[in-house]
Amino acid sequence: MKSESDQPAVQVIRPGDNRGTLYIVATPIGNMDDLSPRAVKVLSSVAVIAAEDTRHSGRLLQHIGISKPLIALHDHNERGRVQNILEQLLAGADVALISDAGTPLISDPGYVLVREARAEGLRVSPIPGPCALVAALSAAGLPTDRFLFVGFLPAKGAGRRTALEELRKEVATLVFYESPHRILNTVADIAEVMGAQREIVLGREITKAFETFYSGTAADVHATLTDDPHGSRGEFVVMVRGAEKAEAGLMAGELDVDHLLGLLMAELPLKKVAKIASGLSGLSKNELYQRALELKEG
Repeated sequence: MKSESDQPAVQVIRPGDNRGTLYIVATPIGNMDDLSPRAVKVLSSVAVIAAEDTRHSGRLLQHIGISKPLIALHDHNERGRVQNILEQLLAGADVALISDAGTPLISDPGYVLVREARAEGLRVSPIPGPCALVAALSAAGLPTDRFLFVGFLPAKGAGRRTALEELRKEVATLVFYESPHRILNTVADIAEVMGAQREIVLGREITKAFETFYSGTAADVHATLTDDPHGSRGEFVVMVRGAEKAEAGLMAGELDVDHLLGLLMAELPLKKVAKIASGLSGLSKNELYQRALELKEG
């Protein structure tokens, strides 16, 4: 494999040489009818298919009547399998990369393979199709002129809240993937860190029979999920409206916030002050608590 230092300043790769092409093929995220005719044609024509889970992908290929050699390529073995796949490509064989669902490399394996294939000057060609984050955003009703895809948040609560705190002032719409067994805790953390009134939209089981969208404030969505018997089932796309510019820098509205905190502090303990002020302003309860503490000590 070539190192990055061996590459020219600008690499231009076009169709036409005798080496194989690595196709990045998007597959359905739920509804099998979303598999494009072009994707079927490519999967039918390649010599081998690299799949995140060969058993899962085997069922997809069986459904569309394709029988091809499969190579398992996932997070735990990708670096060890890359050389074998590169050798097949360099020998002239076309290879398709697919994930369990959606577009490969979007919170799925494939980065190492694509990076090394491009370093070898091999053609890497995308076969567009389903992608959960794009599908969810298109139907969410949140701003899409600017968005930040974060993938999966940390699994543990402390790490998740730290990650959310770092993103709290981001003005772009935020997009996360989340598993069913963590969704309630994640929404609760969004409400705590980013404010109970922050607008969020959850897309559950997108393109499947029980596709559901939940939209509202973080606090209200959490309450609805808690009461919904299906609220912790299926895969989720979590979308959070970006911070307002005034919120992104607390200094822009600091005098008003300080005034509100001062009025509440005259009657209530600090934790209650932070909770009420967060509900009224949409700002982080933690930051409001720290600011109230500073005002009290000052």
